[in-house]
Amino acid sequence: MSALLKVDGLSKSFGAIVVADKTSFEVNEGAAIGILGPNGAGKTSLFNLITGVLRSDAGSIHFDGQEITSVGAAGRCKLGIARSYQVPHPFVGMTVFENALVAATEGASLRGHDAENHVIGVLEQTGLLPKANVRAGALTLLERKRLEMARALAAKPKLLLLDEIAGGLTEAECGELIQTIQAVNESGTTIVWIEHVVHALLAVVDHLIVIDFGKKISEGEPKKIMESAEVKEIYLGVDPDV
Repeated sequence: MSALLKVDGLSKSFGAIVVADKTSFEVNEGAAIGILGPNGAGKTSLFNLITGVLRSDAGSIHFDGQEITSVGAAGRCKLGIARSYQVPHPFVGMTVFENALVAATEGASLRGHDAENHVIGVLEQTGLLPKANVRAGALTLLERKRLEMARALAAKPKLLLLDEIAGGLTEAECGELIQTIQAVNESGTTIVWIEHVVHALLAVVDHLIVIDFGKKISEGEPKKIMESAEVKEIYLGVDPDV
């Protein structure tokens, strides 16, 4: 299995605050990778570096065999990297369909019936087709989370980055979202998912990366990582000597 994304020695700081400290990892095509870390660990900053919202101070990023370190955010989207945001910010005055259509036309460069048919497929995949003509401002939190994912998928990404998409949901809503994310991954979309709702993350991902203060501290099979004394101490606040 080939690496779709390769992050090598990625570094970024704002004065004394380090958000990425020589971070390196690979994401294989078709994989589902989870990223854990306490608040302020640099998880969202890492996504911003991968998507081109932030420029790194050092290191490189390769995507689908191409170095993209100097490529801007719009260019990376067109190459096949899309993301959701922790707090959904849809175009509230537009319908669900129109929101996704913007992503299909601007992100995937689709036009006319091709764009419309693609959006219909994405809304069906994310469970939003019955809400296609509803204004985004009238959606529930779960529906807004689904729309975040739908807008990202409408750009036809090879790599989908999910930023705490399960946050704030009830247990039942979280279960519904897990099923959708699993289906998206099984359809061939590679996923990297930041999440504090650990049980939701572990239901989907096959590999975990743990970061703290911008530095990767552990990586591997989810069960082993969660049993690590270092991870329990840093992420869960458990003293390994107790």
